[in-house]
Amino acid sequence: MLNIKSSQSQSQSHSQSYSHSQVDSDTGSWSAHDTKWTISLFGTAVGAGILFLPINIGAGGFWPLIIMALLAGPMTFLAHRGLSRFVLSSKNPEADFTDVVEEHFGHNAGRIISILYFLSIYPILLIYGVGLTNTVDSFIVNQLGLASPSRVLLSGILVAGMVSVMMGGEKLVLKAFEIIVYPLVLILAGLSIYMIQDWQVPDISMVTDMGEFSRTLWLAVPVTVFAFSHAAAISSFSTAQKRHYGKQAGEKSEQILKRTSIMLISFVVFFVFSCVFSLTPAQLLEAKVQNISVLSYLANVKDNALIASLGPLIAFIAITSSFFGHFLGAREGLNGLIRKQVDMTPAATNKLTIFILFISIWIVSVMNPSILNMMEIFSGPVIAMILFVMPMYAVSKVEALAKYRGALSNIFVTIMGLIAISALIFNVFL
Repeated sequence: MLNIKSSQSQSQSHSQSYSHSQVDSDTGSWSAHDTKWTISLFGTAVGAGILFLPINIGAGGFWPLIIMALLAGPMTFLAHRGLSRFVLSSKNPEADFTDVVEEHFGHNAGRIISILYFLSIYPILLIYGVGLTNTVDSFIVNQLGLASPSRVLLSGILVAGMVSVMMGGEKLVLKAFEIIVYPLVLILAGLSIYMIQDWQVPDISMVTDMGEFSRTLWLAVPVTVFAFSHAAAISSFSTAQKRHYGKQAGEKSEQILKRTSIMLISFVVFFVFSCVFSLTPAQLLEAKVQNISVLSYLANVKDNALIASLGPLIAFIAITSSFFGHFLGAREGLNGLIRKQVDMTPAATNKLTIFILFISIWIVSVMNPSILNMMEIFSGPVIAMILFVMPMYAVSKVEALAKYRGALSNIFVTIMGLIAISALIFNVFL
């Protein structure tokens, strides 16, 4: 679960968990606890992907951009609410995602889903380890004018520093999110406003080739899904709300998720529009071919010192915040898998998990491989399945979720999930 002190919390009894939750059970009020979690979920979602989102979506033209901007809010909120409801549906107040899937789908199916859940997050965590090392190395060489440091030493210090924060307890992690995300929000908003001066009138003529238009929209769905995804932190978030709010966790979780979605859409969509309107469709396609972030491309074509200087800072903050959220999900998933295979105490399991994650992220960061294809081929479809399809399937099959049956939102989430999966498969293999 998201609480870094999972070893202690897992040993708490059912009654202890619910007695603690009565400390702050008023779901009608908004507390500092809720604000911190909103910031944490926002930070998990806004990773390095946001720097490529304007290129991936904007290159398709004006109308696909508008349609996906309108769909992004409902897709983000409803899908994450469904996953949170699934985690909260367990009879065990301390159950995390791996426990819930086994409870509802049985031991064998639960183990398979748990493995897929871990493997959907783990490659992304490795990507962020590599990305953070490359970002800092580039800053040292290009901005500071110094020699490139030892990659072994640099990556080791960076990964160890981030993992140390994760071991500091839930309060420290939430505080770290606050420190990181607030500057990110301010910089994104400020940069989006700053670029208004370069806006160009977009081509708003309707597309005559409906086949190409439909294909553009189809392939834009998975890009939108993963750009706003904070699925890696949802299980941890949900179990934290169970500890804090008890039986009112569902209502409060929905409230926090709604505000998170509004915050994401407000800041990220404004940033996307500002970047897209500052470039022509031809320039966006060129950036896509070069496989560089939108800020890097803007700095290259506009020779703008402000954008060039803010690029590394935004990349560092975005990658770090998303690293924290994905580390939580990977740690929780691996903890669950180890617990079900080996008879170990929760404390020992947690230490082993952190050691495995630290060593593997460090090794991959030193090796500096290109594993983006692996993330697209494997992580993408599995995230869509777990975030969109699996919770909706559970609503139709699991009695604990029966009260959510019959809602039109279930159909919408299922369809968007299937579209995302099919588009990813098409884009990779065809």
